[in-house]
Amino acid sequence: MKITGLIIGVFFLMILASCTDLTAVQKPSELEKEEYKQEENNSDDHSKVHESKLQKNKGDDEREPKEEAVSLSEPQYKINASNWTVEPMNHANSKVVLLTIDDAPDKNALEMARILKKLSALAIFFVNGHFIDTPEEAEVLKAIHELGFAIGNHTYSHYNLKTLSEAQQYNEIVSLNDRVEEIIGERPKFFRAPFGSISDYSRKVDKDENMILMNWTYGYDWEKEYQSKEALADIMINSPFLVNGANLLMHDRQWTKEALEDIVKGLRNKGFTPVDPAQISQEIE
Repeated sequence: MKITGLIIGVFFLMILASCTDLTAVQKPSELEKEEYKQEENNSDDHSKVHESKLQKNKGDDEREPKEEAVSLSEPQYKINASNWTVEPMNHANSKVVLLTIDDAPDKNALEMARILKKLSALAIFFVNGHFIDTPEEAEVLKAIHELGFAIGNHTYSHYNLKTLSEAQQYNEIVSLNDRVEEIIGERPKFFRAPFGSISDYSRKVDKDENMILMNWTYGYDWEKEYQSKEALADIMINSPFLVNGANLLMHDRQWTKEALEDIVKGLRNKGFTPVDPAQISQEIE
């Protein structure tokens, strides 16, 4: 009987110990679950904060004012009527020169246009009507225009306008505009009087025709001492009159054609850029 009681007691103790171990296993498990739950909540809170920051940054980016782009289609330069230089507008580059070719298109203008095209240097070709009378001459003018060059009015017959009547001056200017438009489909936007001789009446006609009037800063190719490639290139590059915006006068001449590439390269080596005539304001003051 005592043995039986002892066995029952031992069995009871074993059951009790088993229950105690089970409780000990369950309690850490519950704690662990609680920790997982807390970590999950912390992770959710962190994600929400991160997402909130991203949304805020995105909102700031959207509210940040964008830099306004400068339209290159707007005029960047204007002609200074007091000295005929090209002046920058809208913070454009000031170290520029304007290349112009007068008395075109005679024997050399088309080849000069091709040289300038190869150099990516634009210019204004001021034309005379007596050089575009025939269909063949008209094709030369059209080819120059199609190469991307501006066509200017240099009067029909290259007379000194101050020696002509008003009717004659009108005909010299307007009839040439009519002829140019017939050939290339548009009227000249620039006017230069022969010999730089501008009469009061020619100013009026020029304004009525919506052309920008100009003379020049310097030119040398009609002077005998500069009628060679080397002499002309040297003086055009090293002239004491070379300034920012200088308006350079050249002509349709053999020696000028030969010097043209050296002139453009020499000016660029000095930091000057040939200005695009299309960027010159057409507003008449």
